[in-house]
Amino acid sequence: MACLRLGSKTESFRRDGQSWNCTSGLPSDVTIEIGEMSFHLHKFPLLSRSGLLERRMGESTSSDVPACVLQLSELPGGAKSFELVAKFCYGVKIELSSMNVVCLRCAAEFLEMTEEYGEGNLIAQTEGFLAEVLGNWTDTIRALETCEEVLPFAEDLHIVSRCINSLATTACANSKLFNWPVSGLVETGRAAADAVLWNGICTFTDTKPTTDDWWYEDVSFLAFARFKRFIQAVEAGGMKHENIAGAFVFYAKRYIPQMSRQSSFKNLNSGSMISIPSEADQRALLEDIVESLPNQRGVVHTRFLLRLLHTAIVLQASPSCRENLERRVGVQLEQAAVEDLLVPNMGSSVESLYDTDCFQRILDHFISMDQASAAASPCIVDESQLMQGVNSLAAITMVANLVDAYLADVASDVNLKFLKFQSLAAAIPDYARPVSDGIYRAIDIYLKAHPWLTDLEREQTCRLMNCQKLSLEASTHAAQNERLPLRVIVQVLFFEQLRLRTSISSWFFVSDNLDSSRNPDSALDLSNHNGGRQRGVSHGRGSSLDDVRERVSELEKECDSMRERFQKLLKTKRSWNIFCRRKSHQCNNETSKHSDTKPKPQPQPQPQPPFVTGHRQH
Repeated sequence: MACLRLGSKTESFRRDGQSWNCTSGLPSDVTIEIGEMSFHLHKFPLLSRSGLLERRMGESTSSDVPACVLQLSELPGGAKSFELVAKFCYGVKIELSSMNVVCLRCAAEFLEMTEEYGEGNLIAQTEGFLAEVLGNWTDTIRALETCEEVLPFAEDLHIVSRCINSLATTACANSKLFNWPVSGLVETGRAAADAVLWNGICTFTDTKPTTDDWWYEDVSFLAFARFKRFIQAVEAGGMKHENIAGAFVFYAKRYIPQMSRQSSFKNLNSGSMISIPSEADQRALLEDIVESLPNQRGVVHTRFLLRLLHTAIVLQASPSCRENLERRVGVQLEQAAVEDLLVPNMGSSVESLYDTDCFQRILDHFISMDQASAAASPCIVDESQLMQGVNSLAAITMVANLVDAYLADVASDVNLKFLKFQSLAAAIPDYARPVSDGIYRAIDIYLKAHPWLTDLEREQTCRLMNCQKLSLEASTHAAQNERLPLRVIVQVLFFEQLRLRTSISSWFFVSDNLDSSRNPDSALDLSNHNGGRQRGVSHGRGSSLDDVRERVSELEKECDSMRERFQKLLKTKRSWNIFCRRKSHQCNNETSKHSDTKPKPQPQPQPQPPFVTGHRQH
């Protein structure tokens, strides 16, 4: 740590409670009161250095009062700074450091300690030492930290701006060209221990390479207003947007416990001086951070944005803040994870376990962005635009899988409305789902958790999936799924049979092409070559046909098995319908039999239905 020693006299002040007295032996003729502290001093050493004290003493001098009393409660730095000022005026030894130079510089400016009142006055001494402090990262950090004590005066003297600009210049420079400490506040003794003498030059042995985020922790002590000014300075200096976003992430995790509970507990247990701010302060800080985040897509991780969104909902942040976060997440939704999207419902009237409305808005932002990019694409595209289209298709495919997984997680909630489930699933276009297994799984879970749905609602739910895109495993499961409407099961079996026929045709087509590629002149050989040649060709063709027959046999067995299951299902439904009709006829006959109380003329004998037996003759 840099230091500067001033003065040559030994200590000549003694403190007695709340009073400072000069031990020179001369009676005091001026008393300076700052707060509860009183300094009993002499006029001449003070007025010979300070223009303010000279005027104040001249104004308060009276023939009736042997000693004047001056109030300097507004002095920057208070009694602690004036103690050093008084020692400087008396020529007593003092030491300037990065921890007191800012307060002394502001106090000297307040007391008007210019060169007019003596060469090498305190303003010149502190200004020269401050320039030396600003050349070192650690000393600048300490000096900027002490600016909080005398902030208005430090701002007027541009000390805060100079410190921030110095730190920004160092942070933007290539860290490999400098030997700045990663953790910032490194002990001087340790740094001296690591120094070695080589050819008369003092160098440091610790040359570990630093990473791009080495300055995050050192500047995180700043109040957000100064921190934001520092970020603006490094951004103007060419700092990458990813590093700027990382600094905001670090700052948010440090001062918003909801963002990182574990780290906040760690700070408390380690004896850190960081106090937990109130919820109002956290809410205000979160809104400021969200507003200050870089707007570039992808520079802030989607997981962090969703954690900010969770915290904003818990802290009841402003609607504009939450809308901003939802838009940011929607722009890069393909990078999200399902567990981060499961936002708990914090509303007063909880209808569902998760906030599906929030996810709906995020999804709408993504869909609108995708549609806007597709509409902006011209008819003729170059290679870069083509690659952009490919990336867009990959992104919406990833989002489709994300939506299907999200629906599978929330489908078991009995309070999830049918229209909300349908709206979320239908937001994804059909081309974005190359396979419908994910949406089928979500539909199956939803139908199981909502058995009271009407037949129409069940059919509308099943229309959200494309039966042609089900895998063999999913098709097999769907064909045996009793929760699905019968029409859907028929469609599944139809497309499975169609797939079987297509597969058989493709096998024959591949076999013919394979024989043609192996024997391009087979037609000529049949007429020009002998029978042995024909037998060789026939033998090769027969071996390939055997493989095709084997595969076809397997596919036919699978088709027969599925057809048998379908027939059993139809027989079960038909027998149940016949049983219901038979019971209905029996009930009607019994009712008519007991309701007839008078004898009736006998009708002509007619053959009875086979399922009506055992009637009593009247």
